Amino acid sequence: MQRAVNTVEIAEDLTKNLAIFSSNLKYQNLPGNVVLVAKQCVLDGLGVTLAGSRDPLAAKLISFARAEGAYPQSTVLGFGDRLSPTQAALVNGSAAQALDYDDVLRPILGHPTAAILPVVLALGEKLSVGGKGVITAFVAGVEIAARVGAMMGEKHYEKGWHATGTVGTFGAAAAAAHMMQLDAETTAQCFGIAATQAAGLRSMFGTECKPLHAGKAAMNGIIAAELASRGFTTRSDTLECRLGFADTQTDSYQPKQALEGLGKLFHTLDVKFKYHASCFGTHAMLDALSVIKSNPAYNQENVERVELRVPISSLDVCNILEPITGHESKFSYRFNAALSLLNEETSSLQSYSNEMTQRADVIAMRDKVSVTSAKNLDRYATDVFVYLGKKTVITEHGDMGPPVEDFGTQGEKLERKFRALAEPLIGHSNTNHIIDSIWSLECQPGVEPALSGLAIA
Repeated sequence: MQRAVNTVEIAEDLTKNLAIFSSNLKYQNLPGNVVLVAKQCVLDGLGVTLAGSRDPLAAKLISFARAEGAYPQSTVLGFGDRLSPTQAALVNGSAAQALDYDDVLRPILGHPTAAILPVVLALGEKLSVGGKGVITAFVAGVEIAARVGAMMGEKHYEKGWHATGTVGTFGAAAAAAHMMQLDAETTAQCFGIAATQAAGLRSMFGTECKPLHAGKAAMNGIIAAELASRGFTTRSDTLECRLGFADTQTDSYQPKQALEGLGKLFHTLDVKFKYHASCFGTHAMLDALSVIKSNPAYNQENVERVELRVPISSLDVCNILEPITGHESKFSYRFNAALSLLNEETSSLQSYSNEMTQRADVIAMRDKVSVTSAKNLDRYATDVFVYLGKKTVITEHGDMGPPVEDFGTQGEKLERKFRALAEPLIGHSNTNHIIDSIWSLECQPGVEPALSGLAIA
């Protein structure tokens, strides 16, 4: 039984305790729902990475990787190239985040799978790790990222750090260390090497650098594990030491949050998936608008104005007022509201293009939308008011915060999403093969059966 520790002990031994947990995590200790959600993360991650490989940024990155040359060990999704694990992780991680269609996790305030899945794919292929080992390493990565994120609190994000790049680096490092079977002491060293590489700026939202943060997190996690395995020197108290990760990057350091329920409480269950191809901050609004449009009193032609009341924290995340590019449009409340009100499909990647931002009817509807902040709203909530003339207003509250209770239905929705992303690129047969491989991942010899169908001719 784990002994109780006080706050001082937690602060002193935080990195060490997380390293012990991560390195000792076993498949047989994972609850069934955790295994199920982990596989859902993998399937969704493969789909958004495959689709993201068609984004121009992926072509730029693989051109860079090819020019460097590498011993072929790990597959790049959507291309079929085999590169070094670090290069494959860089390209796959960036592609996974390119469309902003990947999952999110609240303690991180970022995207876990985009930073962690590329690690287990690259090293799983290189080291021939079995399916159970892949699942366990993935969960280790998500749990460490979640706990480091909870420890940092919201001030880390508010300071302008993109947690997918910063906190995600620790998740990637944990997954890599687990795949390489590093012991607890070496894993703590791995975290130290990860900490000094962790970076990512929120000012880059709407540019190709935002997805690069996920790719770099994945790449740096592998580098950290590889260097730690070679005895590279660092500090093993990087999370809690003076001038360490928390001391320099947050004003809301909460060490207790990092170890709360360790081994019993699995944050993996709280991963939230996207069914709209835009910033997660817009999803509560989009769901609320969907309900409003089903109201018998609603009539698109009578829409005079729309008022959105959003969390203060969202104003500098997804409130680009007049987006010009497809990337920017994903971070615009007004643009996404216009898409919904015009019955454009927000799950479609084609809705987020440079051309769509300039379409006359979209601009006209967008300009009817106003955005104000409300102090009482949760980070994942939005209040929507649609005015249909002087006497009619339809209101709805959207909230993406409540936990998912029906994981089976979630899996069915994610399978449909995967099919929509994958079939146009790799065909029906390969899509079925990958789905079957992931749903039975714990019985598979590794990631190779799924990866075999993910190249695009």
